[in-house]
Amino acid sequence: MQKKVLKVNPKDNVIVALMDLPAGESVHLDGTDYTVVKDIKAKHKFAAVDFEDGDHIIMYGVIVGKANQSIKKGEVITTENVKHQSAKVEGKTETLGWIPPNVDQWKNRTFMGYHREDGQVGTENVWLFFPLVFCENKNIETLKDIFEKELLHEKASKHQLLLRSLLNGSETADIAVENEEDTRVFKNIDVRFITHQGGCGGIRQDAEALGRLFAGYVNNPNVAGATVLSLGCQNLQVQIFMEALHALAPNNKKPIVVYEQQKSGTIDEMLTGVIKDSYEGIKKANDIERKPTSITKLNIGLECGGSDGFSGISANPVLGQVSDIMAAVGGTTMLAEFPELCGVEQELVNRCINDEDGVKFLQLMKDFEKSVVAAGSGFDMNPSPGNIKDGLITDAMKSAGAAKKGGAAPIVEVLDFTEYATKPGLNLLCTPGNDAECTTALVGSGATVVLFTTGLGTPMGNPIAPVVKIASNTALAEKMPDIIDFNAGTVISGDKTIPEAADELLEYIIKVASGEVKTKADLLNQNDFIPWRRGVSL
Repeated sequence: MQKKVLKVNPKDNVIVALMDLPAGESVHLDGTDYTVVKDIKAKHKFAAVDFEDGDHIIMYGVIVGKANQSIKKGEVITTENVKHQSAKVEGKTETLGWIPPNVDQWKNRTFMGYHREDGQVGTENVWLFFPLVFCENKNIETLKDIFEKELLHEKASKHQLLLRSLLNGSETADIAVENEEDTRVFKNIDVRFITHQGGCGGIRQDAEALGRLFAGYVNNPNVAGATVLSLGCQNLQVQIFMEALHALAPNNKKPIVVYEQQKSGTIDEMLTGVIKDSYEGIKKANDIERKPTSITKLNIGLECGGSDGFSGISANPVLGQVSDIMAAVGGTTMLAEFPELCGVEQELVNRCINDEDGVKFLQLMKDFEKSVVAAGSGFDMNPSPGNIKDGLITDAMKSAGAAKKGGAAPIVEVLDFTEYATKPGLNLLCTPGNDAECTTALVGSGATVVLFTTGLGTPMGNPIAPVVKIASNTALAEKMPDIIDFNAGTVISGDKTIPEAADELLEYIIKVASGEVKTKADLLNQNDFIPWRRGVSL
């Protein structure tokens, strides 16, 4: 039988409603009876004690807000009676211990991956086309149309057939499609295309960061080779990109086709050369086949988007358990979204193995928040209308739940945007909370699989790395099965414990990493790429 309410941490002074609670209902928890003052929707919180103006709101054992008026015991917590507040952190206060989970069942597990000469192992085999500047987007789109038509032999989609039938005057649109089959010319290589709005016109630092980001994409073991288009006069020069790649991978052996339009003459001449040279690279990359390797070769990005009041007590803790398992066996995970770590800085600093990383983390947080405040906003403005509607009413409350994706393992390194993860264990990566910018950054720092929790639903994907969507609640998984890969709502219903759900999720990840299962984002061709411009981005 499903519980009606939950207190996440014994120190908490608010309680989570696991189902809708009508006004006047009495609920019992930990030896205490609570009477609901007004109707409370599932996912929202109500006061476990009487609050006075200025009192701290505690959830997940940390400060997540303060009352700005009197709140009665049993009354719902809202944006009207609570404001964002979090504890101030100056530095490391202690070193937190960690008891790793039992990983006997995972120590010798393998997946079928693509082995690269530098020792990395990919979960995909992609030939990547991208421009160094937005001026080349049209040429990338032209190449995309040419290569997809000839290499994929794509059939008309059901929505294309719908429009076709309407154009033909059919009163009843027949949108049936034939059974799907693999029509690719090359079976072991995928061809993907990136466009963007950067590379020139902004500050030079953003162009240089974009160059480092692309270097990370080429170095990512999911990529077999790349075709790079340059106009010639832009801020992000070919040399800047190549120097960034050399700094990251001085012995890079991956084939890279580079064409600069202002040196190539006509568009026709340039595209002719691009197609011929890229085809030769793609054909050779198709010879690479999957081979078994330890799951310690996985680099897993941890992210959330479209979060709700259940994210921090179901899906995110499940990811935290997966992250701890990976850290215990010697794999790599990355926790990002720095605006959504506001309020839990002290725990994260105390988990840093090296004191220097704790100092770096706090400085990155302060610099990020300072830039946001300078633009007239603040981290407290991070929760979206959807977050608030579904129970995440302060940034600290959202952050405390979001941080659960990182489990409890020690933090081996703190990385700034575009820095590449090289140390096994849990890493912190400075990115915005923006879904696409975060996913883009995680993959640029080496993630070969991204785990993406959501309570409201989002179709986010990535051009070179599979993005696994984990629902925080069963209602979402049933409502949007076309975008959800895994249901962690079983934790809320009581059908599974967090460790049980984590084991099930890790088995699924191994199948995705081995190419046995395609994520819903891949099936939808959801290939999002939005680089972070280091101005304000939340």
